[in-house]
Amino acid sequence: MVTSRRHNRQFTIVARPNRSASWRANKLVLLALSIPSLGIATGFALLGAWPILPLAGLELGALGSALYYVNWKLQYRHVITLTDDEVRIDKGFYLPRQSWQFCRKHTGLLVQRQQHPWESPGISLQNRGEAVCVGEFLNRDDGLALLALLRAELQVRSDSAAVQAAF
Repeated sequence: MVTSRRHNRQFTIVARPNRSASWRANKLVLLALSIPSLGIATGFALLGAWPILPLAGLELGALGSALYYVNWKLQYRHVITLTDDEVRIDKGFYLPRQSWQFCRKHTGLLVQRQQHPWESPGISLQNRGEAVCVGEFLNRDDGLALLALLRAELQVRSDSAAVQAAF
């Protein structure tokens, strides 16, 4: 998902992976699965098959852990902030883990050819020999939206014919 916002002299683009469900929805799914599972496990435990209770608990714990991990991975985002003088790229989950600052007049856009028609083009911001990939986790539509936003703000240094044909 790509969102943008212009505030005063600052243009901010936020790129993040698509999420099919929020953390709240994942907790509701876990609750909906745990009630029948623990009910059946309790029934078998009352009939004498007590080892099923810890196994049902482990199963639900593993499912909850997997849902939490996936939700955490989907919090990853790239924040590109453009001002009159600089371009700032922040990458991270909840807080920026990596940051780059480039002088805007020396920053260009590098667009790489996609391997398959359903893939997003490779997008990099390039400044004096250093290139930072952005939006590599985006689907095709979101990648093209990010590319359109960046093309409107920065000069294109390198572009492929396949990407131009997609526009």
